[in-house]
Amino acid sequence: MADNKKPKEGQGLPKLSPNTIWMLSFGFLGVQMAFTLQSSQMSRIFQTIGADPNNLGWFFILPPLAGLIVQPIVGYYSDRTWAPKLGGRRLPYLILGTIVAAIVMFLLPNSGSMGFGYASFAALLFGAITVAFLDLSSNVAMQPFKMMVGDMVNDDQKSYAYGIQSFLSNTGAVIAAIFPFVLTAFGLANTAKKGVVPQSVIWSFYLGAAILIISTLFTMARVKEYDPQTYARYHGISEDANKKGGNWLDLLKKAPKIFWTVTLVQFFCWMAFQYLWTYSAGAISVNVWNTSNASSAGYQAAGNWYGVLAAVQSIAAVVWSYVLAKIPNNKHKLGYSLSLLLGAVGFISVFMIHSQYALIVSYVLVGMAWAAMNTYPLTMITNALSGEHMGTYLGLFNGSICLPQIVASLASFGLFPLFGNSQPHMFLLGGIIMAIAALTVGFIKETYKA
Repeated sequence: MADNKKPKEGQGLPKLSPNTIWMLSFGFLGVQMAFTLQSSQMSRIFQTIGADPNNLGWFFILPPLAGLIVQPIVGYYSDRTWAPKLGGRRLPYLILGTIVAAIVMFLLPNSGSMGFGYASFAALLFGAITVAFLDLSSNVAMQPFKMMVGDMVNDDQKSYAYGIQSFLSNTGAVIAAIFPFVLTAFGLANTAKKGVVPQSVIWSFYLGAAILIISTLFTMARVKEYDPQTYARYHGISEDANKKGGNWLDLLKKAPKIFWTVTLVQFFCWMAFQYLWTYSAGAISVNVWNTSNASSAGYQAAGNWYGVLAAVQSIAAVVWSYVLAKIPNNKHKLGYSLSLLLGAVGFISVFMIHSQYALIVSYVLVGMAWAAMNTYPLTMITNALSGEHMGTYLGLFNGSICLPQIVASLASFGLFPLFGNSQPHMFLLGGIIMAIAALTVGFIKETYKA
């Protein structure tokens, strides 16, 4: 799919056709389905098999911890990889991540069907381990897409490329989020005996795994990465540039200032969203269905409705991404901060609303913040980087996503009781944190390496 013409020294990255840019990210559709099923159903699964809401933070620590460790490693080694028979430098890691993620997606929803017993240590441990492996493998599969845009797309097309990635990401999220609701409508059971995950959720994971495999194979068949010589020439660097000086601490010391200012914004954004994923099903169940009993039909209905709201969030993000794409470069910060502020309003409204349909507005606002979080940070960071150690830098930057989730989960052990052991009240906290994120956008100053 790449331009095979020999580039001249320092020529810069060529303009790619829209079709090529779409193909670079097509597999992101399936990867995001895995992430969405994990984020939208994980709390439901664990509370169904007997987890105490006050202990949910332990299970939500594992996925970001896996990402914090794995993504820099994938970036570091893929910068130094060249395996033409497996697709190039980034695609071999996509293959590995997809295979493991698909296997784990068949295991996770069956955590309550292994005969361990309701609320047993074995059931919860099995669920925790499979969640960690699902996030680890999904991270391995996701990172190549972010890196290939940095590798192959010039600065003028980068916003468009990450916009396409955001569109495919949110489309996959919509499909995955509504799976339990749709499958229930088609007759699959949405309740099960105590401690067992309903068939509507189990089959959602099976379908997600199948689409992950298909979309990944599609990208593998259509994308051809630049060989090391071509990559070096397009980026105006030596072929040895990515073979040395890859010490993580040294790279962080040399990172452009925007790396750190965007990381500050990311910290508050992802901390707030960790609480959304952790407490949505429970908050909706309490506020709308007036129950906190995870075995009740009302709780499972709330779990399905959260899937619909997650789809609403993703659709809103797709639409808002198009709006953000029209904003000129010198207004990026305005679009970023406004979107996060609207998201803060959405969070706070979830705490206040007791109508399932009114919650649609709340998650539309949350989706607008989500669009900004998935468009601006990567665009700003990759524009400020040269081609040297691109994968390693993006892997390290993923710490700005993973670390705040870990902090949020650990903090929840003190904050959840402080907020009255109330899942709806955690949305009030999330709204405050998101408003702080909107304010910190003011510290960002965009730079362009090219």
